[in-house]
Amino acid sequence: MKTVLIIVLILGVHLTTFSQNKEMEGNDEKAMKSVELPEIVVRNAGKDFSYYLPDKNPDPSVKKLQSDFVAYNLGKDYEGYDNFLVILEGEKGILTATYDANGKLTSVIEKYNNTQLPVQVIYSIYKAYPGWQIVNDKFLYSQENGNIKKKEYSLKLKKENEIIKLKVDPNGQIIANVD
Repeated sequence: MKTVLIIVLILGVHLTTFSQNKEMEGNDEKAMKSVELPEIVVRNAGKDFSYYLPDKNPDPSVKKLQSDFVAYNLGKDYEGYDNFLVILEGEKGILTATYDANGKLTSVIEKYNNTQLPVQVIYSIYKAYPGWQIVNDKFLYSQENGNIKKKEYSLKLKKENEIIKLKVDPNGQIIANVD
Protein backbone atom coordinates (compact mmCIF):
# COMPACT_ATOMS: atom_id res chain seq x y z
CA MET A 1 0.00 0.00 0.00
CA LYS A 2 2.90 2.33 0.79
CA THR A 3 4.47 1.79 -2.61
CA VAL A 4 1.19 2.54 -4.40
CA LEU A 5 0.85 5.85 -2.52
CA ILE A 6 4.46 6.81 -3.28
CA ILE A 7 4.01 6.00 -6.99
CA VAL A 8 0.78 8.05 -7.15
CA LEU A 9 2.50 10.94 -5.35
CA ILE A 10 5.48 10.89 -7.74
CA LEU A 11 3.20 10.73 -10.81
CA GLY A 12 1.07 13.57 -9.44
CA VAL A 13 4.07 15.83 -8.90
CA HIS A 14 5.52 14.87 -12.28
CA LEU A 15 2.29 15.63 -14.16
CA THR A 16 1.75 19.02 -12.49
CA THR A 17 5.30 20.20 -13.21
CA PHE A 18 5.08 18.98 -16.80
CA SER A 19 1.75 20.75 -17.38
CA GLN A 20 3.29 24.17 -16.67
CA ASN A 21 5.91 23.75 -19.39
CA LYS A 22 3.48 22.62 -22.05
CA GLU A 23 3.14 24.99 -25.00
CA MET A 24 -0.10 25.13 -26.89
CA GLU A 25 -0.02 25.01 -30.66
CA GLY A 26 -1.20 28.21 -32.33
CA ASN A 27 -0.38 30.29 -29.27
CA ASP A 28 1.24 33.53 -30.50
CA GLU A 29 2.41 34.83 -27.12
CA LYS A 30 6.05 34.73 -28.18
CA ALA A 31 5.30 36.59 -31.44
CA MET A 32 3.54 39.53 -29.73
CA LYS A 33 5.32 42.85 -30.02
CA SER A 34 4.90 45.88 -27.85
CA VAL A 35 4.32 49.20 -29.53
CA GLU A 36 5.59 52.24 -27.68
CA LEU A 37 3.09 55.07 -27.75
CA PRO A 38 3.93 58.68 -27.00
CA GLU A 39 3.36 59.81 -23.46
CA ILE A 40 0.60 62.42 -23.32
CA VAL A 41 -0.33 64.53 -20.33
CA VAL A 42 -3.96 65.65 -20.47
CA ARG A 43 -5.43 68.15 -18.04
CA ASN A 44 -8.92 69.51 -17.69
CA ALA A 45 -9.08 73.26 -18.34
CA GLY A 46 -12.69 74.23 -17.81
CA LYS A 47 -14.66 72.81 -20.74
CA ASP A 48 -11.49 72.15 -22.72
CA PHE A 49 -8.41 69.97 -22.29
CA SER A 50 -4.70 70.79 -22.31
CA TYR A 51 -2.25 68.42 -24.01
CA TYR A 52 1.47 68.15 -23.40
CA LEU A 53 3.86 65.66 -25.02
CA PRO A 54 7.05 65.23 -22.96
CA ASP A 55 10.13 64.47 -25.04
CA LYS A 56 12.06 61.22 -24.63
CA ASN A 57 15.40 62.97 -24.31
CA PRO A 58 17.94 60.81 -22.44
CA ASP A 59 19.32 63.73 -20.38
CA PRO A 60 18.19 63.58 -16.72
CA SER A 61 18.04 67.39 -16.38
CA VAL A 62 15.61 67.59 -19.33
CA LYS A 63 13.44 64.84 -17.84
CA LYS A 64 13.46 66.57 -14.44
CA LEU A 65 12.39 69.94 -15.86
CA GLN A 66 9.61 68.28 -17.87
CA SER A 67 8.37 66.31 -14.85
CA ASP A 68 8.42 69.52 -12.75
CA PHE A 69 6.27 71.16 -15.43
CA VAL A 70 3.82 68.24 -15.47
CA ALA A 71 3.59 68.40 -11.65
CA TYR A 72 3.10 72.20 -11.66
CA ASN A 73 -0.36 73.19 -10.45
CA LEU A 74 -1.65 76.31 -12.20
CA GLY A 75 -4.48 76.68 -9.68
CA LYS A 76 -6.35 79.96 -10.00
CA ASP A 77 -3.27 82.03 -10.94
CA TYR A 78 -4.43 82.49 -14.53
CA GLU A 79 -7.79 84.09 -13.67
CA GLY A 80 -8.12 87.70 -14.79
CA TYR A 81 -5.49 87.44 -17.54
CA ASP A 82 -5.90 86.92 -21.29
CA ASN A 83 -2.65 84.95 -21.39
CA PHE A 84 -0.57 83.52 -18.59
CA LEU A 85 3.13 82.68 -18.94
CA VAL A 86 4.89 80.07 -16.80
CA ILE A 87 8.70 79.94 -16.88
CA LEU A 88 10.64 77.05 -15.36
CA GLU A 89 14.42 77.07 -15.31
CA GLY A 90 16.65 74.06 -14.88
CA GLU A 91 20.40 73.58 -14.73
CA LYS A 92 20.71 73.10 -18.51
CA GLY A 93 17.71 74.91 -19.91
CA ILE A 94 14.42 76.71 -19.71
CA LEU A 95 10.80 75.72 -20.31
CA THR A 96 8.18 78.39 -21.05
CA ALA A 97 4.48 77.60 -21.23
CA THR A 98 1.59 79.84 -22.25
CA TYR A 99 -1.97 79.40 -21.01
CA ASP A 100 -5.09 81.16 -22.29
CA ALA A 101 -7.81 82.91 -20.24
CA ASN A 102 -9.53 79.57 -19.51
CA GLY A 103 -6.35 77.92 -18.20
CA LYS A 104 -5.80 75.84 -21.34
CA LEU A 105 -2.17 75.17 -22.28
CA THR A 106 -1.62 76.77 -25.70
CA SER A 107 2.13 76.47 -26.27
CA VAL A 108 5.32 75.12 -24.73
CA ILE A 109 8.85 76.05 -25.78
CA GLU A 110 11.85 74.24 -24.34
CA LYS A 111 15.48 75.25 -24.89
CA TYR A 112 18.43 73.31 -23.49
CA ASN A 113 22.22 73.65 -23.81
CA ASN A 114 24.83 70.87 -23.71
CA THR A 115 22.43 68.01 -23.06
CA GLN A 116 23.06 64.32 -23.40
CA LEU A 117 22.38 63.52 -27.06
CA PRO A 118 20.31 60.53 -28.20
CA VAL A 119 22.31 57.59 -29.54
CA GLN A 120 20.83 57.98 -33.05
CA VAL A 121 22.08 61.58 -33.26
CA ILE A 122 25.60 60.71 -32.08
CA TYR A 123 25.81 57.72 -34.43
CA SER A 124 24.63 59.62 -37.52
CA ILE A 125 26.96 62.58 -36.86
CA TYR A 126 30.05 60.45 -36.37
CA LYS A 127 29.11 58.36 -39.40
CA ALA A 128 28.62 61.41 -41.66
CA TYR A 129 31.53 63.41 -40.20
CA PRO A 130 34.30 61.00 -39.13
CA GLY A 131 37.09 62.65 -37.18
CA TRP A 132 34.92 65.59 -36.10
CA GLN A 133 34.03 66.31 -32.46
CA ILE A 134 30.78 67.68 -31.08
CA VAL A 135 31.83 70.69 -29.00
CA ASN A 136 28.46 72.35 -28.36
CA ASP A 137 24.81 71.36 -28.67
CA LYS A 138 21.44 73.03 -28.21
CA PHE A 139 18.06 71.31 -28.12
CA LEU A 140 14.89 73.16 -29.14
CA TYR A 141 11.49 71.56 -28.59
CA SER A 142 8.25 73.46 -29.16
CA GLN A 143 4.62 72.48 -29.37
CA GLU A 144 1.33 74.24 -29.81
CA ASN A 145 -2.02 72.85 -28.65
CA GLY A 146 -0.49 69.39 -28.23
CA ASN A 147 1.09 69.34 -31.71
CA ILE A 148 4.87 69.26 -32.03
CA LYS A 149 6.05 72.25 -34.09
CA LYS A 150 9.83 71.98 -33.82
CA LYS A 151 12.16 69.36 -32.41
CA GLU A 152 15.80 69.71 -33.38
CA TYR A 153 19.38 69.77 -32.18
CA SER A 154 21.78 72.54 -33.20
CA LEU A 155 25.29 71.10 -33.09
CA LYS A 156 28.70 72.71 -33.41
CA LEU A 157 31.38 70.34 -34.74
CA LYS A 158 35.11 70.95 -34.68
CA LYS A 159 38.02 69.32 -36.51
CA GLU A 160 41.41 70.96 -35.97
CA ASN A 161 40.72 74.63 -36.86
CA GLU A 162 37.51 74.04 -38.84
CA ILE A 163 34.08 74.54 -37.27
CA ILE A 164 30.73 73.65 -38.81
CA LYS A 165 27.20 74.00 -37.49
CA LEU A 166 24.45 71.46 -38.16
CA LYS A 167 20.75 71.08 -37.42
CA VAL A 168 19.73 67.49 -36.72
CA ASP A 169 16.38 65.91 -35.86
CA PRO A 170 16.10 63.46 -32.90
CA ASN A 171 16.31 60.47 -35.27
CA GLY A 172 19.75 61.55 -36.48
CA GLN A 173 18.60 62.96 -39.83
CA ILE A 174 20.71 66.00 -40.75
CA ILE A 175 18.28 68.82 -41.55
CA ALA A 176 20.66 71.63 -42.52
CA ASN A 177 24.29 72.64 -42.63
CA VAL A 178 24.32 76.14 -41.14
CA ASP A 179 27.42 78.15 -42.12
